[in-house]
Amino acid sequence: MQEIIIIGIYSYLLGSIPFGLILSKIFLKKDIRQSGSGNIGATNVLRSGGRILGFFTLILDGLKSYLAVIITIGFFSDYFFLSSVLVFLGHLFPIWLKFKGGKGVATYLGILFALNFYYAVIFILSWLIIIFITKYVSLGSLVSSLIVLLFNVYFEGFNESIMLFIFLVLIIYSHRTNIGRLKAGIENKINL
Repeated sequence: MQEIIIIGIYSYLLGSIPFGLILSKIFLKKDIRQSGSGNIGATNVLRSGGRILGFFTLILDGLKSYLAVIITIGFFSDYFFLSSVLVFLGHLFPIWLKFKGGKGVATYLGILFALNFYYAVIFILSWLIIIFITKYVSLGSLVSSLIVLLFNVYFEGFNESIMLFIFLVLIIYSHRTNIGRLKAGIENKINL
């Protein structure tokens, strides 16, 4: 029980670090939540603060989840699933921001790098292809998450499919407004 509490605390708190907000306040002198989509994630930082700031938000949001899961694999390997989900939930529902966080894609990518490098590569490649074709970041995120799950089910025989399914559901939930805009044909496109 003590191990679970320790894992829960550091995983959730690491996930809760709002790097997009921190970077925008330091370098842009503004609250990123007052710009663009109002989200603290890398896409909104990219749109509102430029490519460099967006890139560093992406990297740092990925690193925080990677670090949490790697620590857990190193010291509490039986609980990597718990750590992965909690660091992700920390990003979606950070305690510091009244539980209103980002959409979790960079954080999910960090988890994939920690668990299976090939899944991370599959996600990135499919994400880039979809965005290149459609210019919709949200669609790229949603479809790529599904592709990773399907790849796992087909090639690994359900080894991590429950966890990947949970992430897919959470990513769909965090993108629910994007899905509505996609259906309405008013979703924002991005220029790469």
